[in-house]
Amino acid sequence: MSTTTISIIKKHYRLFRPISTSKSTASSSSQKHTRYYGFIPEPAIKNFFTGRIWSRMNTPYPQSKIETYIKRGYFDITPAVITEPKLKCRRCLNEQRPKFISFHCAKCQKTCHYCRHCITMGRMCSCDELIMWKKEQPRSRMQKSQVDFTWTGKLTVHQQKAADELLTSLKQNRNHLIHAVCGAGKTEILFAPIYASLKAGKRVCVATPRTDVVLELYPRFQQVFQQITIHALYGGAQNDTQFAQLILATTHQLYRFENAFDVMIVDEADAFPYTYDEALQRAVMKARKAKAPIAFVTATPSTKLLIQQRNEKWGYSFIARRFHGQLLPVPRYQALWNYEKVFYKEKIPQKLKNWVEQRLQNQQPFLIFFPTIELMEQATPLFQHIEPTIESVHSEDPDRKEKVMQLRNEERKGLLTTTILERGITIKNVQVAVVGADNPVFTSSALIQISGRVGRNMHYPSGDIVFFHHGITMEMDQARKKILEMNYYE
Repeated sequence: MSTTTISIIKKHYRLFRPISTSKSTASSSSQKHTRYYGFIPEPAIKNFFTGRIWSRMNTPYPQSKIETYIKRGYFDITPAVITEPKLKCRRCLNEQRPKFISFHCAKCQKTCHYCRHCITMGRMCSCDELIMWKKEQPRSRMQKSQVDFTWTGKLTVHQQKAADELLTSLKQNRNHLIHAVCGAGKTEILFAPIYASLKAGKRVCVATPRTDVVLELYPRFQQVFQQITIHALYGGAQNDTQFAQLILATTHQLYRFENAFDVMIVDEADAFPYTYDEALQRAVMKARKAKAPIAFVTATPSTKLLIQQRNEKWGYSFIARRFHGQLLPVPRYQALWNYEKVFYKEKIPQKLKNWVEQRLQNQQPFLIFFPTIELMEQATPLFQHIEPTIESVHSEDPDRKEKVMQLRNEERKGLLTTTILERGITIKNVQVAVVGADNPVFTSSALIQISGRVGRNMHYPSGDIVFFHHGITMEMDQARKKILEMNYYE
């Protein structure tokens, strides 16, 4: 071998020798490989992508950096829409052919497909790619002694029993259903089981169909678990690149997770659209790790959920009393004939007007539920003639969070709303009216949840809940019957 060849080999060895000369044998082969080539993945990138399935071309990081990690084998890559043997959305797992659109794609110059079902998360075509971090998941940065649990409240006997039963199920990797009336303190029941899971180094997700519930829960969990990173994920939320041991998310956000969570909790498990959308139900299953337990929490479980709990022998907890021990306020009926016509004549139906004026006189905050956005927007300026601080909110209102907070802080007298505020909101001493309770949008489950906004505070355990109607429906009767049944339980 020539002198020149030997010098080239030595130079090559110097360039690519390990960056550490440690003789430790504890490193895995993949770690040795990474260190040998002088490339250590950034913790921020590893932490962000752990458990996520994400668009290759749209990440919080420079595209050049993502491509470097792909070349070095840190990501698995999959088409966003699989075409063979049949169409399948890799993000939401939809396989229903009518929910795919085929078109001539300007990017790939071929016939491309995209999934309409999850298009709200951003359109992804069959020529687009998703990436998943495939290296070993980082262990939680928190040691057992470092998980700070600062809640100082005390559970009732019924709450404690439910919390203990849930904790037992989670330790056994068994699914669990918590069936508890509105105002029973379901969130407080979750604190201790979640704390135990976090102490064990597990990653926990609390998912819910409604953004408002995420916004309501986030500050409460921040207060209880102050030493860990918590993310709140919903439409419009900013991406945080830190590794979160606890994630609060809408069920739609779970399309972007896969094999991520050791414990999955679905709060308000009966809420629209989760109960009607099988893709959201699949998203929950996809986001959890294999055999990870799921806890479902709701005041109004569907028949399907109750049957599944019984057939699959899940754990089950039932609470028929609110945390303050008082009975549930029972809705009353009040006829409001031709209410739509009256509103479109730019008048407020007299009985409803009297109800609002009584609330204002008593200085009681109130919510008035409407069956449609159109009717609510027609009514809003009419109510503002009575009280200028009255506003309306709906699912597309960008100021919804602020308006609800203003009502809570007594800066507004009342809000007009759609069913978007039927759950996940607690206002001290709030009074509630439903306009058009006979409308099909107000199912018995929705009416029970709406009624559950009243009397949640221990200092104001009662209040008025009135169903204004143009004819009593079976859904109205069923809701009232269910509430009365709960009040009979000891």
